[in-house]
Amino acid sequence: MDRWRVNLLGRFELRAPDGREIALGARKSIALLALLAAAPGQRLSRDRLAVLLWEDMPDAQARGNLRQLLAATRRPAPFLEADGGSIGFSAGMVATDLGDFEKAIAEDTPAALERAAGLYRADLLDGFSLRDRDFEEWLTGERERLREHALQLFLRLMERATATGVEPAIRWALRILAVDPVHEPAHRALMELYAAQGRHGAALRQYEQLREMLARELGARPEPETDALVRRIRDDRRTPARPLVEPSSVESDGGMRVQAPSLPEGLAVPETPSIVVLPFQNLSGDPEQEYFSDGIVEEITTALSRFRSLFVISRNSAFTYKGRAVDVRQVGRELGVRYLLEGSVRKAANRVRITGQLIEAASAAHLWADRFDGTPEDIFELQDQVTASVVGAISPALEQAEIDRVKRKPTESLGAYDYFLRGRAALHEGSVQGHKEALQLFYRAIELDPEFASAYGMAAYCYCHRKTNGWLADRQEEIAETERLARRAIELDTDDAVALSYGGFALAYVVGELDAGVAFIDRALLLNPNLANAWNVSGWVRVWLGQPEMAIEHLARATRLSPLDPLTNRTRTTIAHAHFFAGRYDEAASWAAMTLREWPDYQTALRMAAASYALAGRLPEARSARERLQKLDPGLRISNLEDELGPYGQRDYVARYAEGLRAAGLPD
Repeated sequence: MDRWRVNLLGRFELRAPDGREIALGARKSIALLALLAAAPGQRLSRDRLAVLLWEDMPDAQARGNLRQLLAATRRPAPFLEADGGSIGFSAGMVATDLGDFEKAIAEDTPAALERAAGLYRADLLDGFSLRDRDFEEWLTGERERLREHALQLFLRLMERATATGVEPAIRWALRILAVDPVHEPAHRALMELYAAQGRHGAALRQYEQLREMLARELGARPEPETDALVRRIRDDRRTPARPLVEPSSVESDGGMRVQAPSLPEGLAVPETPSIVVLPFQNLSGDPEQEYFSDGIVEEITTALSRFRSLFVISRNSAFTYKGRAVDVRQVGRELGVRYLLEGSVRKAANRVRITGQLIEAASAAHLWADRFDGTPEDIFELQDQVTASVVGAISPALEQAEIDRVKRKPTESLGAYDYFLRGRAALHEGSVQGHKEALQLFYRAIELDPEFASAYGMAAYCYCHRKTNGWLADRQEEIAETERLARRAIELDTDDAVALSYGGFALAYVVGELDAGVAFIDRALLLNPNLANAWNVSGWVRVWLGQPEMAIEHLARATRLSPLDPLTNRTRTTIAHAHFFAGRYDEAASWAAMTLREWPDYQTALRMAAASYALAGRLPEARSARERLQKLDPGLRISNLEDELGPYGQRDYVARYAEGLRAAGLPD
C-alpha cells in the first residue's frame, strides 16, 4: 500500500496515498504533524506536545486542548495513533521529506546527495509560525540545524561540480546563497566562476552585493581574500568602452564604477532605463528612525538591481544627496539617469506611512505615486512589504514610460532595445495582429543584437500565445522554432530572469519539456523574486504539475508585485484554472468571467468558463460561453482540444476539463 506523505521542507504539504493534497484547517494541526514528523519512528509524550503547543495554559487545559486537536486532526490524517501517554504515526504508513533528506545525506553517495539537494526546497515549514514561544524555539532550532546540513551539502556538491563544469558549480553556489546570503566563500566562488566564463561584470556585481549585505547585516567588510580576488578580476577585465575613473560614485549594471562629475553636461544617459533611488525623508521627527528609512532605500535599490534590463545607481552614490534639497533635473544630469524615485517615511503612534513617487528627470514629470501604511510592530516585515510593493508598482510604470518614450522617437533611430519595448507594447494588445507584430519586432531586435537574451525569450513567449489561441499555422515547424528561441535565450544569459522565465515557460508549454521549464523558472525566481511575470508563469506551471494551491500563492504574489499590470487578465485566467482543478468550479467561473468582461474573445478564458459553469451546474452560462467559443473557432472539438492545453502531469485533470466542455455542449 502506498504511504501518506508529510512534506516539511518549504511549504507544509500533507498528501494522501493517491497523491491528493489534503488541507488542514488549523495551524495547530500542522504544528502537531510537524513535531511528530521530525521524530521519525518515535512517539512524543502528550505532556511534551501540550507544553510545546500551549505553553502559557494550565496543564489540564493544555492536555484537553491536545485531545480536541488530536480528534480534529485524525479526520484528515487517519494515520495518527495515540495511547494514554503518547502520540505518533502508525508504523509504515507515513513518509516524510525530512526523513528522506537525512537518510540521503547519511547514505553519502553522489546520487543520494543530489537527491537530498532536491528535497531541500526551503527552510523547515517556510513562512509558518505560531504564537507559542516553546514551539517557535523548537522550530528555530530545527531550522538552523537543517540549514547547516543543507549548507554543507551544497558546498560538497559545488566542490564536486567544479571539476566537471562551471555552470553546475554556479548552480550550487547560488543554492548556498539562497540559504545563507552572507556566506562569503560562496560569493568568492561565484566571482571566480563568473570570471572564468569571461563575465567580469557579473563577478564585480557579486562583490558589490556581498559588500553591501555585509555592511547592512553584520556591520562588516569583505575579508582580505575577497578584496584581493576582486582586484585580480578588475585587472583581468578587458578595457571598457568608456574610461574608468576613481571608483567612488556610480555603479553601472555591468559592474563598472564611474565617478559622477559635476560638469554641466553631466553623464550620458544609457539606452536602457536608468534609475536612482534617492534617500527617503524621515518625517517622524525622530532621528532614531533614520535607520528604517535608509533601510527602505537600500532594499528597493537591491531589488531593482536584480532587473538586468535596468541601470541602477548604487546606494553609496544616491546617499551623497542625503539631507540636501535637490533639483531632479540636475540629479539626472549628474548621475546620468532618466528616472528618480523619491519618498518619505512618517511614524506616529502605532502607524507608519511610507510614500513614493517616480519622476522623469529631464521633464520633472511625475509618472507614478503611491503610499503604504502599516504598523511598526514588526518594522522589518513592513520594510519587506513596502519594498515588494514599490518595486512591483514602479517596474510596470518604468516599462510603460519607456514604451511611451520609444513611440515618440523617429523610426529610423530605433535600436535593438527600442524594438524590444515596441514588441512588449504590441504583445499587450492581445490581438492576432498584435501578436504577429510583436513577433516581428522581437526578431528585429535579435537581428540588431544577436545576443539579446530577453528578446529571444519574449519571441518564444509569443508562440505560447499562438498555441493557446489556436493560431499555430505549421505546428511542428513553430514548435521547433519555439524550442530554438527558448534555448538560445537561456544559453545567452543564465542570469537574466526575463529570459529564463519566458524561455522556461515556452519549453514547458509549447515544447512539452515540463521538468526543464520548471527548473529555469525556479532559477529566475531565485535570481529576481520581484519579477511579477516570473511568478505568473510559475503559477501556470504549478497548475500543470497538479499543485493548484501553490499556483494560487504564486499568482497572488504576481498580482501584489504588479497590481496594474496590463496582462492581469492572463493572471486571472490562470487562477481560474487553479480553482477548477482544485474542484472549486464556482470560483473558477468567477475568475474566468472577470477576464471575459475585458477580453470577451480570449479563448482560454472562454474554455474555462464553459467547463466551470457546466460542472457547477450552471448550464445556461456554460452554453453561452461555449457558443461564443465556437464562433471564434468553429473547428474546435474535444478530440483536438488537448493540442491547446498545457503538459498536464495529472491526466484526470484533462479528463475533467473535457467532461465540463462536453456538458457545455462542445462536440467530441
